[in-house]
Amino acid sequence: MLRMAPSHVDILILGAGWTSTFLTPLLQQRGITYAATTTTGRDGTLLFRFDPDSDDEAPYAALPRARTVLITFPLLGRGQSSHLVDMYRKAHSSSDDGAANWIQLGSSGAFASDAHWVTSATPVDASIARVVAEEELLAAPLNGSVLNLCGLYGGARDPRGWISRVARSKEQVAGRKALHVVHGDDVARAIVALHEAFTPGRRWLVTDLHVYDWWDLMYAWGPEAEAKARERLGAEEAAGLEYRRWVRELMDEQDVRALPRDTKMLGRVLDGREFWRHFGLWPERGRVV
Repeated sequence: MLRMAPSHVDILILGAGWTSTFLTPLLQQRGITYAATTTTGRDGTLLFRFDPDSDDEAPYAALPRARTVLITFPLLGRGQSSHLVDMYRKAHSSSDDGAANWIQLGSSGAFASDAHWVTSATPVDASIARVVAEEELLAAPLNGSVLNLCGLYGGARDPRGWISRVARSKEQVAGRKALHVVHGDDVARAIVALHEAFTPGRRWLVTDLHVYDWWDLMYAWGPEAEAKARERLGAEEAAGLEYRRWVRELMDEQDVRALPRDTKMLGRVLDGREFWRHFGLWPERGRVV
């Protein structure tokens, strides 16, 4: 059964996926009203599918007016951000509640790869279609805000299961350097903080304030990662995985005396302090290990 849309909410979540499993309990706890959409209208959500080529106002008119609209799915290239915002505004042009603030969830991959330490102020890579859409949302007259999130974990997303996805040989382990993550609970807190003290035109990098060394994690989680790989890939394909042995050999070969390696050896690393400092918060899920 489709849920009837309220006339007005504090936050409208466009795309109730993984993020909403952490966000909606926090909104309920804080007494923040919300509505959420999916492309199927499942689980009591509102049915909405963004079509960048359609000028039909009906899907937008069925959505409630909101103080903040959160976009959880990626918009791509020039024109999509403007189209989404314009269609929503047209559908609610009779409202006297003021224009909604727009928050786009993005990826830390938006930032230029030639920087060693990356911050919220690091230039972005304008060749990425997702970044083009984010920049459009940030610019006047849309004046949205973007949360660029690093590796998302929590709930069904277990970083121990990532190891056999990113490296299944000693050579691939040798190439793994830094990992950055943020827990879903802290993503939810970041969204609420931005909703309550909106920063138009600002892009924020959000991490858990740690730089993790893949070798350190592979050594710590090696046996678990191998067991998960056997479940996912089958015993025959996962038989040759030996993460701890590979890391020990690489440490000797590259003269690494201890783990984790120094950040100078880890390539591109993220400094997420600015967001948390600006909003007077710190991550509650402070370390993945």
